Amino acid sequence: MAIILKSPAQIELLRAAGQLVRQTFNVLREHIRPGVTTAELDAIAEEFIRSHGAEPVYKGYVPAGRRNYIPPFPGTICASINDVICHGIPSKRDRLRQGDIVGIDIGLRLNGWIGDACETFAVGEVDDETQRLLDVTRRCLELGIEQARVGNPLRAIGAAIQRYAEANGFSVVREYTGHGLGRNLHEEPTILHYDDPNQTRKIVAGMVFTIEPMINAGKATTKVDRDGWTVRTADGKRSAQFEHTLAITEEGPIILTA
Repeated sequence: MAIILKSPAQIELLRAAGQLVRQTFNVLREHIRPGVTTAELDAIAEEFIRSHGAEPVYKGYVPAGRRNYIPPFPGTICASINDVICHGIPSKRDRLRQGDIVGIDIGLRLNGWIGDACETFAVGEVDDETQRLLDVTRRCLELGIEQARVGNPLRAIGAAIQRYAEANGFSVVREYTGHGLGRNLHEEPTILHYDDPNQTRKIVAGMVFTIEPMINAGKATTKVDRDGWTVRTADGKRSAQFEHTLAITEEGPIILTA
């Protein structure tokens, strides 16, 4: 599939969607505390998104090619607690506890254009090693964004992320990647979070894509729950994720979800 380059006007529409994602995070942040369920966070997010003229894009979503294998995703947000890497389904049974971490992934469509980002939150105070995982994962995202410049190969993004994560004793999840977006949630290019010498395509102005490293405290190996969605670390150790959507310009990347 070809990469669909975006015009400056289209990038502004994508920025508006990205800013609504950021506002949704700001609303949720006040509610992330011990005792709150992920279903409650999901309801708050959906009400806020719809009240601003947008619609959730995860709710009812099924990846292409898997429609006969898994049910549609039931939530507005993905809510991934502790050892859940991504695609955690919001639930009345999942109540946040002191010391947890929870990754909240938000996708929405505003005026036909997609906004997409993820942030991992500490629930109250967390232990030092968990805080280090959060700090390293956030820095991995920043280092990936620094490489997202016209003329660089796409592999430079993953190489920077992998190098920093592994230097700090953590591992990079490989099965789940960043992606282009625009009017659709998933477009080309695919953005790997590890170095792949075959990913030689050059970054050009007009690309819009996400960078969303998932960093594990233990091994990179993953497993999927019987629900077909929830992805966990195989060793039960914690995982964190941070994601931004960015647009590539000749002057450098613009973070649309900042």
